[in-house]
Amino acid sequence: MLTVDYDRLHVQPGMRVLDLGAGFGRHAFATARLGADVVATDLALDEMTSTKDTFAAMYLDDEIEPTVSTTCVQGNGLSLPFADQSFDRIIASEVLEHVPDDLGVMAELFRVLKPGGRIAATVPAALPEQICWWLNDAYHAPKSVGGHVRIYALPELRTKLASIGFEPGDSHRAHALHSPYWWLKCAVGLENNTNPMVKAYLKFLTWDITDAPTLTRTADRVLNPVLGKSLVIYADRPANFPALTLVDSDVANG
Repeated sequence: MLTVDYDRLHVQPGMRVLDLGAGFGRHAFATARLGADVVATDLALDEMTSTKDTFAAMYLDDEIEPTVSTTCVQGNGLSLPFADQSFDRIIASEVLEHVPDDLGVMAELFRVLKPGGRIAATVPAALPEQICWWLNDAYHAPKSVGGHVRIYALPELRTKLASIGFEPGDSHRAHALHSPYWWLKCAVGLENNTNPMVKAYLKFLTWDITDAPTLTRTADRVLNPVLGKSLVIYADRPANFPALTLVDSDVANG
């Protein structure tokens, strides 16, 4: 289940792609299948270990060309262990809403992106997210340790990216059918996985993901502009924009 639209991100074979907040690797795997070299990065060591193991199995099953490079790195978005201008594309999926210093992460992503490169950043969309916050305060920080610390409206996300030097472009919403699931979870208790409605809806989502029937795929597309759980924005680093210096980064971070 991908959130990013690869047609808009324009990933090409041979590109070097950073997947920040890779988790268990859904976007990293899709990127490698396209023939791009991918570096999956996440704070969670267990998730990076699992992703590395899955990559190994994909090579064995010929899902990935042997010439494609795949790397898993435990890392912090505020201090990425990569050289300046070292990636052609970046995916930052469901990361920025967790980080108090989101401008600091954006500045690091700008630093490691090549001039002319593109980033796809995804965050929870404002309306579905706000309903979750209203229903259950354990869904977000401070009660949820490491949970969401802010709700983004699209203008704020565009403004923050632009303040770092990015040129924000297209945006869209994704996963409308997932919003009711999280509302149910928040309503009955986030740890209550035995609730009949939660179990039934999870079964429905699993069927939708595995079978991708035309009816639900169409419904998702129609509902996404209003109910889409994730907001995705694409932004470019201008080809003629100078590298951030230490002073520039400090100013960007406030």
